[in-house]
Amino acid sequence: MTPDNTPTSSPWRQPIVWLVVALVAAAVIGGVVMVRVAGQDGPMDAVPDDVARTGQVQQADLGPDAVAAERKLSAIVRVDAKTGIVEVIPVTGEFERDQPLRLQLHHPLRAAEDAMLELAPSDAGWRTEATPALGHDWNLLLAPADGAWRLRGRLPRGQLAARVHPALDDEGAPAP
Repeated sequence: MTPDNTPTSSPWRQPIVWLVVALVAAAVIGGVVMVRVAGQDGPMDAVPDDVARTGQVQQADLGPDAVAAERKLSAIVRVDAKTGIVEVIPVTGEFERDQPLRLQLHHPLRAAEDAMLELAPSDAGWRTEATPALGHDWNLLLAPADGAWRLRGRLPRGQLAARVHPALDDEGAPAP
């Protein structure tokens, strides 16, 4: 009791005290989580291309993209989850149909989950036996073994087909 006969209350019974404690605890937990994320192996935004760094400028070789744009190449990458087949079907341009292709599947965040598939020529295009995980997006890169040209695309989570096309248009500007 205080001198004016009002009962005293413990500071822990005040909601504002709990709010202050919760805010401090949330900040500490958030800081620990951020330190763990920053300390993970490898960069999270890794680009699969060879990149030359000059000062703070990064430059990638766009030659294979320009060749694909000049040849007007595009294709459809199709995943048949029931039969476990990945297939590439040419859409436009002149492909060398007797040569195998390489399809690189890049996880958007974790390079450890990346995969490379060797596709053999088939009646409709190229195919191989594989079942990529469909629970997340894939960045696709299709190229011949010699890397003379390349096509890029994105296979969204749960989708079974995606268009791959040159990263540049006919004039050498980035494609939409």
